[in-house]
Amino acid sequence: MAYIPDGALVAGTPPNRLPRVADAEMQGEQVVLHGFYIDLFPYPNEEGAIPLTNVSREQAEVLCTERGKRLCTELEWERACKGPENHVYEYGDQYRSEPCGTGVEPGLRPTGLRMGCRSDFGVRDLHGGVFEWTASKWNRGSTGELYTVRGGNGTAGEVMGRCANGRAFEASTRSGSIGLRCCAGPKNTAEVTLAVGKVRHLEPVGRVDKKLEARLRPLLPDEVKAALGKNKKPRFDRAWIWRPVVNDAIYVVALCTGMPKRPACGLMLARDELERTSFVAWASSGRSYPKLEMEYDPRDLYLFGADVDGKYRRVIAYAYGRVNVLPEERRARPKKKKNKK
Repeated sequence: MAYIPDGALVAGTPPNRLPRVADAEMQGEQVVLHGFYIDLFPYPNEEGAIPLTNVSREQAEVLCTERGKRLCTELEWERACKGPENHVYEYGDQYRSEPCGTGVEPGLRPTGLRMGCRSDFGVRDLHGGVFEWTASKWNRGSTGELYTVRGGNGTAGEVMGRCANGRAFEASTRSGSIGLRCCAGPKNTAEVTLAVGKVRHLEPVGRVDKKLEARLRPLLPDEVKAALGKNKKPRFDRAWIWRPVVNDAIYVVALCTGMPKRPACGLMLARDELERTSFVAWASSGRSYPKLEMEYDPRDLYLFGADVDGKYRRVIAYAYGRVNVLPEERRARPKKKKNKK
């Protein structure tokens, strides 16, 4: 086993670091944990062994107890992964698929094959293989007996491979992709605390006031200024607050120049959290004042605009904290009928 000393865990992911699962992770809050021990490898904790899977959470707890140990809490697991420097991934702060073999569906493989898949505490194979049961309930506003698993693998490797990433399963779940890892020593009582409730996903703010404009105007990139017209001062008009998921709020602001004769318009997206405002994205609506709609999925906004080629629609898509502005979608123009001779 590896000994994890007393220390501070920066739990979850701060709002200014992406990717981030805002409705499932704490916002980089400091949690002090006392020392504990954790197995170097998934159960049976033997280098070169195939991890045991197809066990329910209760069975996993029994297996640890039989060895004089216990299931780890999810924050203990996260500290063992992040190491003393609170890295994003066990091997550092920048995602790489090679150290742990992440970016594919979880599967069984002998432990210890990837020497680089280790945290600075020396804990091995926390990612790239099977998920691992923890002692922690899924305290994210859900109902029912859901418990947290950590680690594992998945095609979204940059997201799944983070030390802060977790998933929820019913305690009775038995799966070929879920195993366990044991801890020892007095249990840390700290748990994930996250306020999760119903939100209004697209909330009109009205006219942009001077205070908000003063925070947003300096953030406009040069390419956006160029798109709106060189040497023209954009007018900050209406704004909305977009909450694609709980615990993530993004300002969406309509900007225009040259109104009404030669308009150039679009939407500026920005975050205003922890007393820090940051630019997120720009979506041009061309020569048309931006019209904004939301349909079924709150993670997708639809922007309607127009240019010299006609009207178009474009999607503003949210994924793990990032915002992507997709290309214009245009309706095919009907073909002109040829006159019969």
